[in-house]
Amino acid sequence: QVQLVESGGGLVQAGDSLRLSCAASGRAFSSYSLGWFRQAPGKDREFVAYISGGAGHTYYEHSVKGRFTCSRDNAKNTVHLQMDSLKPEDTAVYYCAATRGTATVLEGAYEYWGQGTQVTVSS
Repeated sequence: QVQLVESGGGLVQAGDSLRLSCAASGRAFSSYSLGWFRQAPGKDREFVAYISGGAGHTYYEHSVKGRFTCSRDNAKNTVHLQMDSLKPEDTAVYYCAATRGTATVLEGAYEYWGQGTQVTVSS
């Protein structure tokens, strides 16, 4: 069983940065793949980024590539999402999720989810 708790959301202006964190409880954290998803008002939840277990390979959704960076600190059971050059369209609730399987963009593959943290970007 893995419990995930996100933090770091807030209200910022366009062009600013935020760093989201996701703290995980449970064993063997380093073997889990972690994904970030977001849900804007009135829209479906969508994939943002993932970092794999083991080697820590990363992959980003096209609209955030080059602006967002996903990293993990296995010693602290934490994964981060550094978000730079934020845009109003990045406004959403951001969720982290974990899977024992292969890292993927498919949210259905993730067994564990955090409660989400709100990110609001004003223009």
